[in-house]
Amino acid sequence: MRSAQWQQAAEKQYALSNKKVRWFDEFHYAARSWQRTRRIIVKIEHTDKGSHPRHVVTNLIGKPQFLYDKLYSARGEMENRIKEQQLDLLADRTSCHRWWSNQFRLLLSSLAYILQETIRRLALQGTELAQAYVSTCALS
Repeated sequence: MRSAQWQQAAEKQYALSNKKVRWFDEFHYAARSWQRTRRIIVKIEHTDKGSHPRHVVTNLIGKPQFLYDKLYSARGEMENRIKEQQLDLLADRTSCHRWWSNQFRLLLSSLAYILQETIRRLALQGTELAQAYVSTCALS
């Protein structure tokens, strides 16, 4: 069953149960520009906000849900942490003329992130701030 058919089926099931529907499947596909077929993992999700299909091209072996939830989503979360360090802790600021000065700024930003993550993990465990972004926890 192709992803469009899965999406329609998920929408129907949601309409009947009014509960979030989340399915995983896979198929092989080759775009014209590809030299061989690739494995495509499909996540079909339907909620009160509508359909949320996702497609991931992979050559990894494993069950589709495991690969999506544990590897693909974790990669996205890591990108969020990098963005958080760049934006909230000014890791992207390299305005000094000397390389070592910029390197030192990046080191300070990294140390600040490690400190913030440690506080989140230990001191804020079990609170609503345990998963908060740096900008949320910043003192003003």
